[in-house]
Amino acid sequence: MKSKVIIVDDHPIFRMGMAELLNQEKDFVVCGLAGDIGSARKVIQVHQPDLAIIDITLAGDNGLDLVKELTAQKNPMRILVLSMHDEQVWAERAIRAGAQGFIMKKEASENVISALRNIRTGKIHVSARIMERLLDRLQLKTDAPSSRTVDQLTDRELEVFRLIGAGLSTREIADQMKLGIKTIGTYRDRVKQKLGIKTAAELTRRAVLWTEQEFNKSVNSNDVG
Repeated sequence: MKSKVIIVDDHPIFRMGMAELLNQEKDFVVCGLAGDIGSARKVIQVHQPDLAIIDITLAGDNGLDLVKELTAQKNPMRILVLSMHDEQVWAERAIRAGAQGFIMKKEASENVISALRNIRTGKIHVSARIMERLLDRLQLKTDAPSSRTVDQLTDRELEVFRLIGAGLSTREIADQMKLGIKTIGTYRDRVKQKLGIKTAAELTRRAVLWTEQEFNKSVNSNDVG
C-alpha cells in the first residue's frame, strides 16, 4: 500500500514540485499540501497521513513547533524536516524536536525519496557528519555545547536571533512569531545572557554576522554540489 504524505512548506512552487516527484513513486501518494501550521492541522485531521515533510521556516510559523506538536500525539507520524539553513545548526534541533530525518532543501529532489523510505522503516536519516555528531553526543565523547555559542539557544531564542540578523525590529519579530513585544524582549535578554552580549548594538552586530555566515555556508555548499 502507498504511504500517505503531507507536505508543509510556505513556497507553493516547491510544494507542487515535491508533490509531483512523490506521486510518481509507486509507494507514496501526497494526500495534502499546507503552507502554515493551521492549514497543516486541518489536512492532518482529515487525511491522517503516514509521513510528513515539514520546512522549518513557514509563513509566520516555526516548523519545529509543528514537529513537537505532532510528536506529542498518541499515534505520531514519521517526520522529515527540510531547511535551507545550515544543517549543523538545525539538524540536531529537528531530531530533538521529534523528527526522524533532516535534509537540506537544496538536496531535497535528490534525497527525499530515500529519506522517506528510511524513516518509514524506523531509521534516522541525516547526513554522515550529523550522524557522527549525534553518536558522539550519545556516547558522551563530546561535552555539552560550549558556552557563548548558538548551540546554547533554545529554538525560540535562535529564531529571534536569526530574525534580528535579518534586520527585523522587535515589533516586526513579535508580529512574525505571533508573540507579544515583551515576550520578544525577554528572548532578546536571554540571548544576550547566553552569548555574553552586553548591549543591543552588539546583539545586532553578532546576529547579522551569524546570519551572513549561515547564508554563505549555504551558498558555498550549493557551489560545491
